Order: sequence, then C-alpha cells, then structure tokens
Amino acid sequence: MAATLDHGALMDRIYRFQRRFGFYDATRKYYLVGRDPMLEGLRPPPGGTVLEIGCGTGRNLVKAAGLYPQARLYGVDISAEMLAAAGSAVARAELQGRVRLALADAVTFDPQKAFGHGSYDRIFISYAVSMIPQWQRAMAQAARCLAPGGELHVADFGDMAELPSWTKGAMYTWLRWYHVTPRPDLFETAAEIAASIGGTSTAHRLHRSFSWISVIRKPPAR
Repeated sequence: MAATLDHGALMDRIYRFQRRFGFYDATRKYYLVGRDPMLEGLRPPPGGTVLEIGCGTGRNLVKAAGLYPQARLYGVDISAEMLAAAGSAVARAELQGRVRLALADAVTFDPQKAFGHGSYDRIFISYAVSMIPQWQRAMAQAARCLAPGGELHVADFGDMAELPSWTKGAMYTWLRWYHVTPRPDLFETAAEIAASIGGTSTAHRLHRSFSWISVIRKPPAR
C-alpha cells in the first residue's frame, strides 16, 4: 500500500502543472504515436465494455468513444490530478453517460468493486507500463480481467533499435527525466501472460521500433 501511495503522489507531482495548463496533450501527440493505431485496433463487439488502465487526461477514452459509439467505457488512474483532467475531458465531450472513471492502482485494481463489472471485452494500456514500477503485475492483472474472447492492448515505447544511436540515446535520457523506462522485454512478458491464461499474443513494431504494440488475446468460452 505504501508503494502505491508513493507512486500516486509522484505522478501527481509530475503532471499537476502540465495537465492544468494543457501542456500534457499538446506535447505528447508528437511522440506517443502508437496511441491511435492501438485504439483503431481495439474493435470491441457492439455494446462491449472497454477499460483503460492509466487513463491520464482522458484523451484516449474520448477518442475511443468516437470510434466505437456503442461501447461502454471505463478508465482508472493512480493520479488524482490526471483523473480530474479526465473527468473534465469527459464532461466537455458530454460523455458522462458512457464513460466512468475511478481512482485505482493498476496492480491491485478490483474491477467489480470499482465499476460493478468483473471482466471487460477490451482493456488497453497506453504508454503507462513504462511508468508503472510493477508493470508485469499490472499487465497480468489486466489479463485476468478480460472476458472470454477479450483482448488486452498495450502501446508504449519500443527499444528504438532501428533509430540512429544518438537519437536513441537522447530519447532515453529525456524519458528518464519524466520517470519513463521503456520495457525491452514487453513482448516476452506478454507472451508469458498470454500462456498463463491459455491465450495468444502478437507483437507489432512501428516507426522503426520507436513504438511497440502488444496484444494479448484470451480464448473464447467453450
């Protein structure tokens, strides 16, 4: 619990200024370039449930609501500052009837307690595993919350292996300033988690491996 509280406080300190003055979404669009391809790949069933873990400013939930007008959307974040920003974004888009939010830790999240739903058709994590200390546990918990036939989509920074070394080095240094650590074993971890639920995983490398998207698929009910 102490670790959870500490991480939540850290996220609040990092993003308090940025979210209140609109800097976060204005700057992130230039390098969180895996977000939209991930959202376009969700394709939930009509009337399906979609959960974002680490919903931040709510930007992704609002976009997903436009892409999938029949979906019911949910979002959790460990930062009260970011959750306040998400609530404002949802209200501006007049989506209060379709999007629900809750303050929660990705590792210990209880979906039934938060929203009254024990499982979800689609769950996505957008550029958050690189900021969650116990990211493997967070992904495993998300996979456990999948409905039969459900999918977990994770977009984040890749290993940047195809970029010039100086570009990669500069980017990694800049990310560390914001407590962001790309996960070079993301795809291996996803494969292990998929196997643990009897599912499969796929790996997608975009933008010369600057962006990675991992998808874990849970088998349908028999």
